[in-house]
Amino acid sequence: MAYIIAIGGDHAGYTYKKMLIKLLTELGHQVQDFGPGSEASVDYPDHVHPLAKAIVNKEADYGILICGSGNGVAMTANKYKQIRAALCWKPELAKLSREHNDANVLCIPARFVSEEEAEEMVRVFLSTAFEGGRHQNRVNKIADC
Repeated sequence: MAYIIAIGGDHAGYTYKKMLIKLLTELGHQVQDFGPGSEASVDYPDHVHPLAKAIVNKEADYGILICGSGNGVAMTANKYKQIRAALCWKPELAKLSREHNDANVLCIPARFVSEEEAEEMVRVFLSTAFEGGRHQNRVNKIADC
């Protein structure tokens, strides 16, 4: 199935972002690039907020955010009630984030995973369905604050 994927991050994730855009396009997905446009230092919230809003407004199906540690982009994206951003560093975590948490944003720590691991996490994230069932009640409680 082809999706509309919003992608963004910061300067530390720029190289991975470019590589993942190529992969996503080859897989048949439509990609919305929320920046940055180079490796020049940027403030990641400037790219995360528009990406999160695109998902909230149903202009994109899923998001991928890449920064050095993955923490800053995940924290920012998770400020939105409708966003469930998962910081992952292994394909197994990407799989569980979809199966159990219905994650809609994958956050990748570029300084801690290889390009191959990042690619595999994206493939797994996009091909894994939410299990629902007992997990649905838990997911429903995430935004209750």
